[in-house]
Amino acid sequence: MVKVLVADKLAEAGLKYLQDKPDVQVDVKVGLDEDALASIVGEYDGMIIRSAVKVTAKVLADAGKLRAVVRAGVGVDNVDLDAATRAGILVMNTPDANTLSTAELTMALMLAVARRIPDAHQHVTTGKWERSKYVGTQLAGKTLGLIGFGRVGRAVAQRALAFEMRVLAHDPFFQGESALEGRVRIVASIPDMIKQVDYLSIHAPRTAQTAGMIGRDELAMMKDGVRIINSARGGIVDEQALTDALESGKVAGAGIDVYTKEPPENNPLLKAKNIVLTPHLGASSREAQQAVAVEAAEVLLDYLLSQEIRSAVNVMGMPTSMTARDRAYADLALRMGKLLSPICDEGVLKAHVTTQGESLEAMCGTLARYCLIELLDPYFDTRLNLINVEAFAKERGIEVTHTTTSATEDGPEKILLSVRSGDVQHSVEGTIFVDGLPRILAIDNYRMDMVPEGAMVLIRNDDQPGVIGLVGTTFGQHKVNIADMTLSRHAKTALIVMKLDGPLSEDAVNALLAQKPPIRMVRGVVLPELANG
Repeated sequence: MVKVLVADKLAEAGLKYLQDKPDVQVDVKVGLDEDALASIVGEYDGMIIRSAVKVTAKVLADAGKLRAVVRAGVGVDNVDLDAATRAGILVMNTPDANTLSTAELTMALMLAVARRIPDAHQHVTTGKWERSKYVGTQLAGKTLGLIGFGRVGRAVAQRALAFEMRVLAHDPFFQGESALEGRVRIVASIPDMIKQVDYLSIHAPRTAQTAGMIGRDELAMMKDGVRIINSARGGIVDEQALTDALESGKVAGAGIDVYTKEPPENNPLLKAKNIVLTPHLGASSREAQQAVAVEAAEVLLDYLLSQEIRSAVNVMGMPTSMTARDRAYADLALRMGKLLSPICDEGVLKAHVTTQGESLEAMCGTLARYCLIELLDPYFDTRLNLINVEAFAKERGIEVTHTTTSATEDGPEKILLSVRSGDVQHSVEGTIFVDGLPRILAIDNYRMDMVPEGAMVLIRNDDQPGVIGLVGTTFGQHKVNIADMTLSRHAKTALIVMKLDGPLSEDAVNALLAQKPPIRMVRGVVLPELANG
C-alpha cells in the first residue's frame, strides 16, 4: 500500500485514476500552508501538486518516506529542486498533457494582438462603431521567432506555418539547421533571430540563464512594430522594459499570460497600452486539465509501484522503463556495491563502473548510480538513492565515472566496479546468468562463481595449509553455521567467501582476526535474500 497526498486542486479524472487503484491510499488536502504541509509530508510516499503549492526546503526538511513529487503541469519553479534532490526525492512533471492547450493560447494571443480584438470588443460594447480605429495586421507573410523549440514551441510552429507565417527558432539544445521537414529554420543566436522577426514568442523555462533574457538591449535590436507573446514563464521578458517599449511604439503589441509575480500586483504591464493580458491560462482548457491530472497520477504511480521514471526534472539520464533483465542487473549493481563497501577501509576516493555488452550501454550510467548507493551508504547519515547519490558523491569530492565496452565472443555481459580507497584499488565483477540469478565473478582479482545473497563473510588469508580448518574450528566455537563456501587464490594469498546461516558476530570476527597470520582480513556483510533464490 502506498500513500499519496494530493495537495492542490486536481481534475476529477486524475483523482479517480488514483482512487481506483486497490493498493493506493489517496488523501486530498488542499490549501495547506508551509508549516502544515511540512508537518505531514513525511507520512506519504508521493505527492501531486499544481502551481499553488510551494514545496520549499522547509517542507522537505523532514521528508520521511516521501519518494516523489509530481507537478501536474510543466513548470517546477514552485519546487526547491536542490532540496528535493538532497532528500532523494524524484521530481517529475507532465510536459505533454497541456502542450496543445498552451500552443493554442499562444496563437489566440497572437491573433488578439494582431487584430486588436480586446480593444475592439470593448469599443463595440460601449455602443461605438469607429471601425477605422481598429485596423489590424494579418499573420500571413510575417516572420515568427520562437525562443525555445521543445514540445510547445514545435506545436506553435506547426500552427503558425498553417497561417502561412515564416518561422525561425532558437534553442541551445537543438542540433541541426532546420526542423519540421525544413520548414522551420534554426538560428544559432538570439540576437541574430530577433533582428528578423515580426512576432517573438517565448517557449523556454525560467532559469538563471533565461531570466531577463529579453531586456532593453534585445528590444532595441528588434524591428520597429514587433509584437511579443509570452505564454511560458514570467520574468523571461523584462516587464518594465516591455512596458516602456510599448509606450514608445517600438513594440506594437504584446500578449502576456505569465508574470514575474502572480497575481501581477503593481506590475507595470497592467497599465501598458496595446497589450492583451490573461491570468496564466496556458493549461486552462478542460481537455488539458483532465489530461494533466491523469498523466500526473500515472507518472507518480509508475514510479512508486514499478520504479519507472517518466519526465524526471531533477535527475537526468534515467531510463524511462526497465525490462526484467535491466532490473536484474540493477539489483546486481546494488549487491556489488554492498559487497565491496566493507573492504574499502580508507573510504572511497574514486569509483568507476564499466559495463560490458551492447545491451547494457544505455543502462551504464544508471548501473553506476546503483553501485554507488550501497557502496557509499556507510559514509552518509541520509537516505541515498538514484536521485541524490551522485550529488552527495560530488559534494564529498568522490570522482565517479563510467564507460561501456563490447562483450567478447566467449564472455558474458557484465559489470565491473572499481574503487580507489586510499592507496588501494578494489574491484568486484558480476553478471546475470541465463537462470536469471546474479553471480559474482571476481573480487579484487580473486576469480570465483558465487551467488551474492544473505549473510556472508569475506576472509583474506595467507595461502598456506590449514586455514580452512582454522576458520571452520573458530566458527564452530562461536556456533556459526556455514551454508556455502568458495575459495580463490591469487599472488600467494587467498580469499574465502562464505555464506552463513546468520550475520557474523563481532566475537567471531575478533576470534578470527586474532589468528594473524595467516588471517589478514575478515569482513561480514548481509545482502538481501533473492526472491527466486
